[in-house]
Parts: sequence; structure tokens; C-alpha cells
Amino acid sequence: MNRRTALTTLLAGASAPLLAACSSGITSLKGDGAGGDSGSSSGGLVIGTANFTENQVLGYLYAGVLNAAGVKTTVRPNLGSREIVVPALRSGDIDLLPEYQGSLLLYLDKKATATEAGAMQNALATVLPDGLEILPYAAAEDRDSFAVTRRTADRYGLQTLADLRKVNGKLTLGAAAEMKKRVVGVVGLKDRYGVELKEFKALDSSGPLVKGALKKGDIDIANVFTTDVDTAENGWVLLADPKHLIPAQHVVPLIAARKADSKVRKALARLGNALTTPDLTELNRLVDKEKQDPDRVAAAWLKKRKLG
Repeated sequence: MNRRTALTTLLAGASAPLLAACSSGITSLKGDGAGGDSGSSSGGLVIGTANFTENQVLGYLYAGVLNAAGVKTTVRPNLGSREIVVPALRSGDIDLLPEYQGSLLLYLDKKATATEAGAMQNALATVLPDGLEILPYAAAEDRDSFAVTRRTADRYGLQTLADLRKVNGKLTLGAAAEMKKRVVGVVGLKDRYGVELKEFKALDSSGPLVKGALKKGDIDIANVFTTDVDTAENGWVLLADPKHLIPAQHVVPLIAARKADSKVRKALARLGNALTTPDLTELNRLVDKEKQDPDRVAAAWLKKRKLG
């Protein structure tokens, strides 16, 4: 995978946005200042996904709804983290990827303060790279969270992220390697809450490594997603976020503007209007717990809702 495009390149040349209102009031943002239906999907779209279950399922949902609209697609799943897939989109290796509002905004602007969905769409307009477009966001949302076991919560009196400061230097956080440098991660925990960790262990986020480590006691805090069914099943405690470190994370398509024609826009809008947070949770469960294939899970969901 092409890793050559650095974050500084992503931020270069972001132009004034064009905000196009849609029927639901959710905005579509262009980073190239182009308006109207200037793209073309006639050559098909390559959909890339990040390296976790939910994003792979979303990639196949995108593919299925686009195929039903007559757009040819190829899915390239499990490419890696945002630090890999966004540059791949910019370089033309892929054309479309499922993203999350808050994480994408903080990736592009570490000083961003917007946390509400509508405000973040507008904030993205100021930093969205040329040639990329954000389509209307879905009702479905999946936020990052930080979980501890019930035993750890009771032992240290932990209910919120602010409480972690009481045990500075005592607890180990496990998460994907990139969380060490992300605002919603080690950086934000220190800057927003004054949290000092004993150690950071690079594992994965809401994956088998971090969840296994939390179960075994190898780590004290795990980065998990709010749609992860293991949290409830294990009785883990999600620490509340009173200072709003973690922004809204509605699912949102990030697409190369050259591919964003009306056929693509309408198809992904239909999906976004239908997809809910409980849907995401159930789709994740089918893959992670029932060991079903992401593409088949996505196809069955689309068929049931007459979208694919």
C-alpha cells in the first residue's frame, strides 16, 4: 500500500467548501470547490476499508448498495489504519472508504473542537483535502471508548475518564499503535484530563488482542468501540467522557469527487438513511461472534431491507 502521502500533504491546499444541502438537512462537503454532479462512476469504484470488522462490513454494504444501483465495485478490505487508507484515497489507489466524522476531523485538524455531528460536517469543510468529498452522514454511529473491568472500576472508584487522574502512573492502556499519537488516545487523555499512564501497549482497538489482554489483566484500560458486543457480555465499564474528548462518530462516506455522480450519491444516501447504530452492533456480532463472512453479512442485511 502506498504510504508516501504524509499528513502535511493532506492538509495542503484545502479550499473553501461548497455546502450542498440535502433533504435530511445533512450536508455534503467538497474539498475541491467543485459543485454539481461533476463526477462519473462509469468506470466503477474501488472501495477500501480499514483493518477492523465494522469497517469491512461497511465497505461491503457500500458495494452492495452501489451494485444494486448499477455501479460496478471492487472491495479492498483490511488495508490498515486511517494513516494508510486516507493517503490511498488521495493517491487514487482507492475511490471510496467508510469513515467516521470525529476521527476524520481530528486526523485532519488536531486542534478541532467541534463535537456535534452537524458542526463537524461544517468543520470538515475547512480542512478537507482537494479532490475529496464527504457525502451525507448516516444515522449509525460508533464512538471510541475506554473500558475497564468491573473489578478495576470498583478498586479505584472509576466512573469517568477524569477519575483516571486519581491513579496516575498506575494503569496500562491497550489500543492500536496509532492511538499513542491521536487526540482521542494518549495525547487527549493527557491534555484534556491530565492522565498519566504507567504504560501504553500497542495491540489493536476493539479487537481480539486488546480484549484478550483486558480479560487476562495484562492491561487495565482498553480502547473499544461502542458497538462492540463484548463490552456488555463481559460486564466491562465504559468510562464516561464529561469533557467531551470523544466527538460524535457518525458513519460517513469519504469519496474521490471525480467518482461522486448522482447515482453514487443517491445509493449511499439510501443506505445512510436506513443504517442504524443497533444495526452496526448486530452486524459486528454476526462477524465476530457467529464467525460469518463480512460480505455475506452485508449482503443479507441489504437484501432484507430491499437495498441490494
